[in-house]
Amino acid sequence: MTAVITGCEALTCFGDRQQTFAALLAGRCGAAPIRHLDGARLGVTHGYQIRDGDEELPRRPSRWLTHCVAGAVRASGLDPTGRRISALVGTGLREIRELERWEPDDEPPHPAGLHFTGAVRSVLPETADVITLANACAASGHALALACDLLAVGDADAVLVAGSDGFAASMLASMGRMAAGPTDRVRPFDRHRTGALLGEGAAALVLEPESAVAAEGRTALARVRGVGLSCDARHATAPDPDGITRAVRDAHRRAGVTPQDVDLVIAHGTGTALNDPVEATVLHEVFTSRVGAGPLLTAFKGAIGHTSGSSALHSVAVALDILRTGHVPPATGLRRPIGELRGVRAVIGDAGIAPVRCAQVNGFGFGGVNAVLVLEAMP
Repeated sequence: MTAVITGCEALTCFGDRQQTFAALLAGRCGAAPIRHLDGARLGVTHGYQIRDGDEELPRRPSRWLTHCVAGAVRASGLDPTGRRISALVGTGLREIRELERWEPDDEPPHPAGLHFTGAVRSVLPETADVITLANACAASGHALALACDLLAVGDADAVLVAGSDGFAASMLASMGRMAAGPTDRVRPFDRHRTGALLGEGAAALVLEPESAVAAEGRTALARVRGVGLSCDARHATAPDPDGITRAVRDAHRRAGVTPQDVDLVIAHGTGTALNDPVEATVLHEVFTSRVGAGPLLTAFKGAIGHTSGSSALHSVAVALDILRTGHVPPATGLRRPIGELRGVRAVIGDAGIAPVRCAQVNGFGFGGVNAVLVLEAMP
């Protein structure tokens, strides 16, 4: 069973999916001073925020998710009537800001409101199950892997795969204490990188069996050839190159591709001291067997920030536009590549134009929770 993506929508600091892709092609950076939290006290002064008018509006991630789910389902052309539909939502923080705002004299937030069942069913009431996966920064990548499994074993006719995360003071404070000092933007794989910054956003896509979509005469955006996973648990925050390598090779094996077949890598690229050299070293080792030039490489956290559990799906959303147009956005913030970035052709400065049929998306999380996705353009 081959799974295909039939609809997709995303929200970032730049706006919707179309606006985000245009901003990425232009090499724009969406970082700005944090407006509603005490950045000086938290140790983080900048971030990539969604400008929706009220940063303390209740359940903002749920609102973004609702918008993206509606857009993805509408774009897919899926008629949910009589279909078995499941939903998997990957997130790093869920609605934790609701807990942070809770005062002892207030009514405590209901646990169900910290998840996304209500948000999904408000626009897709036919959904049988809504499951939240809090698998750190690879959560939405893991959600896509499980969605493929649900379709493969026949437990669903279609699966909504989504992710959503907003700013939380607790997470910002954690990042502030891990960094050597405040940074004003993300610089993935750059020699002068100074750390990660959070981004706000949501993304959603509809996954269906290719045969069913073809039988209905609908159009798919891309095939999901395979998703590789690993969970090495070697360290709470430091990446393990062996665990990442296993995820990459597992993805290639499941997709039935070799490193020679991969045209583009959308890197995790957090702009941190440890993650970038490790990811670059793994890519060099994986693609060193290629004949000729290595695959193109780009990364988007310099433009939209680290969107936590939804970051893998944000990369998938951009990958769909790259597969469709052949335009590859530059790795925003990358000017002087680190020495470990060998064996790949980083897109620096201006957008590139190249035929891309096979794209690899990397997503790595704390604790060695890793997901690597392989997408293929439709004929």
